Amino acid sequence: KGLKIDGLEKEWLEYPVFYVDFSQNNFVTEGILEAKIEEYISQWEKIYGRSDIALTTSGRFLHVLRKAHQHHGRRCVVLVDEYDKPILDALSAEFDFSDKKEVSLEVRNRNVLKDFYSVFKAADADLQFVLLTGVTKFSQVSVFSGFNQPKDISMDERYDTLCGITQEELERYFAVPIAELARKYNQTEDGMRESLKQHYDGYHFSPALVDVYNPFSLLNVFDSKWMRDYWFSTGTPTYLVRLLSHAGEGLDELTGRYYDPAEFIDYKATVEKPLPMIYQSGYLTIKDYDPDFGTFLLDFPNAEVKKGFVILAAADYLSTDTIKIRSALNSMVTALRKGDTESFRELMASFLSSIPYSMRRKTDERERERYFHYTFYLILRLISVYTVYTERETSQGRVDCVVETDKHVYVFEFKLDGTAADALRQIEERGYARPYESDKRKVHKVGVNFSSETGTIDGWLVG
Repeated sequence: KGLKIDGLEKEWLEYPVFYVDFSQNNFVTEGILEAKIEEYISQWEKIYGRSDIALTTSGRFLHVLRKAHQHHGRRCVVLVDEYDKPILDALSAEFDFSDKKEVSLEVRNRNVLKDFYSVFKAADADLQFVLLTGVTKFSQVSVFSGFNQPKDISMDERYDTLCGITQEELERYFAVPIAELARKYNQTEDGMRESLKQHYDGYHFSPALVDVYNPFSLLNVFDSKWMRDYWFSTGTPTYLVRLLSHAGEGLDELTGRYYDPAEFIDYKATVEKPLPMIYQSGYLTIKDYDPDFGTFLLDFPNAEVKKGFVILAAADYLSTDTIKIRSALNSMVTALRKGDTESFRELMASFLSSIPYSMRRKTDERERERYFHYTFYLILRLISVYTVYTERETSQGRVDCVVETDKHVYVFEFKLDGTAADALRQIEERGYARPYESDKRKVHKVGVNFSSETGTIDGWLVG
């Protein structure tokens, strides 16, 4: 494989390469990180020899880098994969959400890494370059305080397609598996490319907004010839869901909004702001850039990630299990596809009735309203295998929800402790369905009333 340095392609073998991979261990026990680093340094010392005087880990690492430089006559390349995992594992396993204090294991692992990375400054003369990859950017956690300030290329347009597969690369290199998938799913090749795009594309890593596919999911599809959700097979973001719950923020308050880069790029080890962790973990991505204000629109990258993360968030918020949610979701989507509003009503009412009473027992009126708003936001995000608009602006006001399928359009207006008749009347009087008057699809105007007492639907009218 080639190594690109200063615009020239070099051979890997010309440079002594030191590769550190923290992805294979679970650093939730004291001493695991130190043992892992010891393994690497011991391996390198077998090749380049051990110092007679260096006793510390950092001193021994510095020694082997110098010896490698001398032996090969070329400076070293250091590659660190998932440099932040020892910190994230400790945070996820032991963060005490009650007092908001950093736990000892996280501090310990951070200090061990700080000592390890500080070698790069002392070994500057022996290093060609160092490349670190990870989930988060710990710019405020002093991991690199002893390290020459690293250059962050996370949002550099020159590297924005480095970590994935572009549309051009997909069509150039994967034409054969795409054709095989199209035959299996009885689609045209154009249709299959669109399905792959909706499910696995959507990442952007700079204001240039170049689409990047998730390579892990995409290559698994081509290998298994089965379009399914592969993202969560690598691990579930339970820590992020806990973070959301503790911070009291909902996905409806985080997604589909423009942010200044400082709000989501820099991470601080605190539970106060979950957005940076969710963005940097890949569950949200850039969807638009406003050059006038220098702000970025953040939302879910694709259907695979959105479905998995929203189901987990819904299961946590509604105190139910993901299997029940997935089952209800599939049935609701089928009902919408058929234009069966009565079945959709029954499924929605049944699902709401299954939610524990303690979840909807809110004494404060604003809390009750927020519960119903967030519950239906989660449900609607889940069924948005179709196009779903929530609180969509019209010339006469803001409609609560519009769902568009291939053959049907549903215009919903919701009331809490009111009447379905009032909700349907509002759709008519404010012309919420007017934009679809010339649409060939069948338009369903649906007024819905929810009862805060029963926690489910107690009024439903279709016009």
